[in-house]
Amino acid sequence: MNFETTGWRRQALEGEVLDEVVIAQRRKRRRIIIAAAIAAILLIAAFFAFAGGEDPATTPAAGEGAEALPSVTVIVPGNEQISRTISATGTLAARRDMPVGVAGEGGEVSRVLVEAGDWVNAGQALATIERSVQSQQARQLAAQIQVARAEADLAQSELDRALALVDRGFISKADVDRKTATRDAAVARVRVAEAQLAETRARIGRLDVRAPASGLVLDRMVEPGQIVGPGSGALFRIAMGGEMELVAKLSQEDLARVTVGVPATVTPVGSTDSYQGQVWQVSPVIDPQTRQGDARISIPYQPDLRPGGFASATIVTGAIDAPLLPESAVLSDEKGSYVYIVDQKDMVVRRPVRTGQITDEGVAIVEGLNGTERVVRSAGGFLNPGEKVRPVRQKAGR
Repeated sequence: MNFETTGWRRQALEGEVLDEVVIAQRRKRRRIIIAAAIAAILLIAAFFAFAGGEDPATTPAAGEGAEALPSVTVIVPGNEQISRTISATGTLAARRDMPVGVAGEGGEVSRVLVEAGDWVNAGQALATIERSVQSQQARQLAAQIQVARAEADLAQSELDRALALVDRGFISKADVDRKTATRDAAVARVRVAEAQLAETRARIGRLDVRAPASGLVLDRMVEPGQIVGPGSGALFRIAMGGEMELVAKLSQEDLARVTVGVPATVTPVGSTDSYQGQVWQVSPVIDPQTRQGDARISIPYQPDLRPGGFASATIVTGAIDAPLLPESAVLSDEKGSYVYIVDQKDMVVRRPVRTGQITDEGVAIVEGLNGTERVVRSAGGFLNPGEKVRPVRQKAGR
């Protein structure tokens, strides 16, 4: 039994040794597989990093050397018709502000017929003044006319009878002359009475405050019961024809470019609507303090335009044909304004220019370009004259 026990133990120990060897081999094989997988992953990553991520745009072209050429966006602006405009601000007012007051002797206001904001026609009554006394005077004068006409008719009848009897010798020539003078005096008294009645009626008519022209009532400064007269001042203000104007303040230089009749666009502050007008008057003098003058822009009647309001105006003073560039393409330094263009050899060239009108659409170039050049659109400050680039043309849109 001792031999059997010893043999069994030896066999067990040999099996354990064999198991440890197998496990060690398996572990070694696993490490080799993992290391190979990691190496493959690293190789794939390196391939994509050095081959797949390369930008074709920056790859050196054949014969250009190892250094990549920078890409720049260029435009060919061409020529456009550009309006020369002047921007200004000012105050709205009635073009013809007509104060309306009492034309006659005045009196107590009995009725006011219009309100501010009403449209009135020429000759329309705006207010009436109490006229009972003047009406009685008119009736009295009308009665006097009837009396004078009766006397004139009687004098004419007596003259006719005298003329019938003068040939018979019953009435002398002197009597006929007296009766003729009596008849003429009676006729004259009729005419005097008629003139007095017409005067009284005219005075009564002047008691009505009437509009001198068609237009818009801007202000009403009278109420019923108020005593008014020639010294009372204006009772109403009317904008003749409803026309408004913008009194635009311009510098001396801009004023010299404006002429009567040029078109203008007026936009009231706080409104999105614009209205077309034209300059109807240019100030002949310049304010010595501000060095500014007035350009008056007439505007047809519009309900949204109110005197006293503030508005801006764009005045068109002419038009030119010139290239139009975005503001990013125009640079400046102590030598003046300039742009970068790309020549036929794809070299950057500095080109001095003179700018003109600046609008929301871009900058007009009045000198230095003919419109056919390839102009660097932007980022010109990062380029240097003589540098070779790769131009990418883009449509000249603003």
